[in-house]
Amino acid sequence: MWVAPGDYHMTVARKNMDVILELNQGPSENSCRPAVDVLFRSVARTYGPHALGVILTGMGSDGAKGAKAICDAGGEVMVQDEESSVVWGMPGAVVSAGLTDEIYPIQKIVAEIVRRVSTRRWLTTAASAVKR
Repeated sequence: MWVAPGDYHMTVARKNMDVILELNQGPSENSCRPAVDVLFRSVARTYGPHALGVILTGMGSDGAKGAKAICDAGGEVMVQDEESSVVWGMPGAVVSAGLTDEIYPIQKIVAEIVRRVSTRRWLTTAASAVKR
């Protein structure tokens, strides 16, 4: 698992047969850097219909535009339910926009990710490098 460091957007991109992680200090989006929208747009470009986006509790609407990019590419998006969210902002924005395939309580999200990844070819290669 990778976590974007503070003040850096994280993206994925294909390089030959590998998928690499890249970090950049592009403009803030949704008043933040890193922003989920930046990551999700790169996931949509890189994985297309094999993309799976997951939005957990969080403030604001970061993730909604990126979720649309994943849906437009034919991928799927799931979100944490309102009842188990500390803040329903991010998942709520995705639900309000009609961009989620399913809504799950936090206790069921990991199992659902594992189920989807193991029954479909979501990821064809692993992220292999990080560039700044």
